[in-house]
Amino acid sequence: MRKTGLAVAAGIILSFPLFAQQGWWRVELGRADGHAIIFNFEWKQENGRPAWYIRNAGERIPVKNITRNGDSLLVQMPVFESQFRLKYSPGLLEGVWIKRGAARSQVMPFTARPGKERFAAGPAPGLSRGAPARPNISGRWAVTFTPFNKPGEPAVAEFVQKGNALSGTFLTPTGDYRYLEGVVTGDSLALSCFDGGHAYLFTAAMAGSGTLNNGVFYSGAAGREQWTAVKNDKATLDLSTSAMYLKPGEERLHFSFADLDGRQVSISDDRFKNKVVVVQLMGSWCPNCMDETAFLSDYYTKNRQRGVEIVALAYEYTTDRERSVKSLQKFRDRFHVTYPMLITGVAVVDTLRTEKTLPEVTRIKTFPSSIIIDKKGKVRRFDYGFNGPATGIHHTEYKKEFESAIDALLKEE
Repeated sequence: MRKTGLAVAAGIILSFPLFAQQGWWRVELGRADGHAIIFNFEWKQENGRPAWYIRNAGERIPVKNITRNGDSLLVQMPVFESQFRLKYSPGLLEGVWIKRGAARSQVMPFTARPGKERFAAGPAPGLSRGAPARPNISGRWAVTFTPFNKPGEPAVAEFVQKGNALSGTFLTPTGDYRYLEGVVTGDSLALSCFDGGHAYLFTAAMAGSGTLNNGVFYSGAAGREQWTAVKNDKATLDLSTSAMYLKPGEERLHFSFADLDGRQVSISDDRFKNKVVVVQLMGSWCPNCMDETAFLSDYYTKNRQRGVEIVALAYEYTTDRERSVKSLQKFRDRFHVTYPMLITGVAVVDTLRTEKTLPEVTRIKTFPSSIIIDKKGKVRRFDYGFNGPATGIHHTEYKKEFESAIDALLKEE
C-alpha cells in the first residue's frame, strides 16, 4: 500500500503521496514570444505534507501552502498575490502561474519536469548545452537598459562566474533585481529568477573582451527591454533620481492610518515619543520590500529595547482594504513582523499618493524607501535604493550604514 499523509482544507480530505514527486524539478513559464522563464524547485515531504523550495542562486524560498484534490494542485506563494494551479501526473506538472495586479491578473503557462539543471536545453536560440564558456565575465559592469521608446536607464551588474555557472544581480537607483542564476555557454549568457513577484530572464552575448551586446531582458508574460554593458570595476549609480526631501518649512510628519487589525495608529502616539522611528514605505506587491521587511523585522526584534520603533506604511495595488489586509498578512506572518503595518488606503498607482499620505515630503519615487525620525520627532534621514542580500557586500555596507545612523540618533539627548 502506498503511504499517504492527510490534510483538511475547505472541509475536503486531501491525500498527498509521500514519495512520488520528491526531488528537483525544472519549470518553464511560457511567453508568447517563445522565450520561457526558467527556474528550479526541490519537492520534499515534511511532516506528511508537501513542500517546495524554489532556488535562485543562494536563495531558497519555502512554499508550504500546497493542497491537492485528485490530480489537481493549488500552490500558494508565501508572499505576494501569487499562485500555481496545476495538474499532476508522474514526471509532469502542467498548468498556469497567476499573479494578481492592480488592474488585471498576469497568467503564464507552467510546465515542469524532474531536473536540477536550470538551462538544460539552452536558454535562448543559439545557446547550446555543454559548449565551453569562452569569456569569464565575473566582475562589475556599467549597464544601460533601454525600454521601448524611452531613454536609456543606467544600472550596474555584478556577476560571479565559475566554469559555465553564472550568478549575480543588477543594481539600479530604485533597488536590485535580487538573486539571478544561469550559465555562460560559448560567448552567450543567460540568467533567470522567480520569487513569486519577479519572473525574469536576461540574455546577452559577449562582443570583444569587455562588452555585452544584444542583451534582452524578458519580464513576466510580455515585458521586454534591450540592454548593453561595458566592464567597469568603478561603475557607480546616480541615486539622485530616487531621492526624497522635506518640503521647505517642514520638519515633521503627520499621519494616521489603520493597522491590519483596524486599529488607528498615529505618528504622534505615545509609543513613538522620545524614540528613533523608522517609517518604512512599502507594498506587499514589491519583492525588494520583502528583503527590506526581513531586515527591518530582525533589526526591530534585536533593538526595540534600545528605544527604536518602526512603522510600515503600505501602498497597495488597490484601495480594497480586505484584499490589502490579506496580502500584507502574508508579509507579517512570513517575516514575523511585530511592528505596526498600516494601510494608507491610497493605491501605489495613484499619481497623488505622496500628497494624500505624506504631504510634507517630495514625491515618493521608489519602493521600498524609509524615513528616519529622531527622538524629537524631526525627520533626519531618507533611505532609498535599498540594496538587498543578493547584492552581497553592498547589502552588508547598507546594514552597517543604517545601524550607524540609528546608533548616532539614539545617543542624542
